[in-house]
Amino acid sequence: MALCISLLFTCGKHVSAAHAAPVNTGASDLVAIGKAAFFDPSLSASGKQSCASCHSPANAYGSPNGRAVQLGGPHLDRAGLRSVPSLRYLRAVPYWTYTQASSLKERLEDGDNQPIGGYTWDGRYNTPAEQAAFPLLNPDEMANSGADNVAKKLSKSAYAQQLREAFGQNIFSRPAEALTDLGKALQAFQFNDPSFAPYSSKFDRVLDGKDQFTPQEAHGLVLFSDPDKGNCASCHLVNKGAHGTHPVLTDYNFQTLGVPRNMDIPANRDPNFYDMGLCGPLREDQAKQQKWFCGMFRTPTLRNVATRGVFFHNGMFHTLEDATRFYVERDTNPKKWYPKDVHGQVVKFDDLPKNLRSNVDIKTQPLTNHLGGKPVWSDSDIRDVVAFLNTLTDADAETVHR
Repeated sequence: MALCISLLFTCGKHVSAAHAAPVNTGASDLVAIGKAAFFDPSLSASGKQSCASCHSPANAYGSPNGRAVQLGGPHLDRAGLRSVPSLRYLRAVPYWTYTQASSLKERLEDGDNQPIGGYTWDGRYNTPAEQAAFPLLNPDEMANSGADNVAKKLSKSAYAQQLREAFGQNIFSRPAEALTDLGKALQAFQFNDPSFAPYSSKFDRVLDGKDQFTPQEAHGLVLFSDPDKGNCASCHLVNKGAHGTHPVLTDYNFQTLGVPRNMDIPANRDPNFYDMGLCGPLREDQAKQQKWFCGMFRTPTLRNVATRGVFFHNGMFHTLEDATRFYVERDTNPKKWYPKDVHGQVVKFDDLPKNLRSNVDIKTQPLTNHLGGKPVWSDSDIRDVVAFLNTLTDADAETVHR
C-alpha cells in the first residue's frame, strides 16, 4: 500500500492549469441559462436532441450507450464522425499550442513540446464557448441551418427572458451574437456547476487518506504507472498538482496510436476517407503538418472511463479489457487487431493512408514491442489494471465495466 500512495504523489508529470479559459465568476444567472440550454431538445432540428442526449449526466456527461458514434440530424438518422467524449474535468484544458520552430521534427521525435490543449478530439477550439456552435450547426448533430435558426428557437424558449436580461433585450435580433452568447452560457454551466468536477471517486478518497485500494487495485496502479510496463501514467497523470489539487488523468497532449479502422462508422466505408485528427478533416489549420500531425488525437481524461461503452476517438473498442489489451498486444499480435489485404498480409495502422502510417508511435513503451514478443501485461495484469481504472468512477456515475 505504501508503494501505491507513493506512486500517486510522484508518477507522471505536472501540467499547469494556468491557461484555463476565463470564467464569468459572478454569473449565477448565466449558469442557470446554460443549464437550461444544455437540456433543451428544442434547440435541435429534430426537436428531440439536446446536449445532454449525447453527454449524459448519468454517464459522467459522456456517451449514454455503446454506439461508436451518435445519431443526429433532422430525423436522428445521421451518424457522426467521432465518439462522444466526457465533458467532465475540462475546466483546466490549456489553450492549443505547439512549437513552431524549425526544430519541430527533432522536438517531436524526442517526445518534447508535443501539440497540447484545445477542446474536442483535435483541439480546434480554445474554449467550450467557441465549441458550442459546432454541434448546434452540424448537420449530423443538432442540425440548425444557421445562427438565425438558433436565435429563433432561443426566442421561444422557456429561458428567453433570462437571455434578454443577461445579454440585452434585442439579443434575438442579433443572431450571430445570440449564438456566441449561448456559448458563453453553456461554458458557464460546464465550468461552474459542481456536477462537472465532483472529484468523488474512490481514487480521490485514497488521495485524501480516507480509503484504501484493494490489493488488486493497488497492483493495477503499479502496472499502470510502471514506465517499463503499461507506462500509462506518462500521459494519464496520477500525481497531485499544485496545492494538492487532484489530477485529471491526462496531460492534454496528442498521440498517434494507430487504432484500427472502425467500419461501424459510415464515413469509413469510403476507402478514400480518413479521419486524421489534427490534420483533418474537421480541423483545417494544421493540414500541412501531415508528416507529424496526421493521426494525432488528444489524450482524454481516464476519470469515469469505466462508465464508457466505447473507447478511443473512433469508438473501436467496447470494453476496458479490449482497450487496455490493444495497447500491450498491438505490436506483438497485430493480426488480432488489424485486417488482412488481398494477399493475406496484415495491414497495421489501417486507419491512416499508407504514406502516413510511419506517424504512428512505435517509440513509447509499451508500443515498442515486436511481432511475437511477450506483452508487458498478462491477462491477470489486465484485470488488475481494469480494477484500478474502476476506482476513477465518480460516486454519481453509472459504471458499465467492472
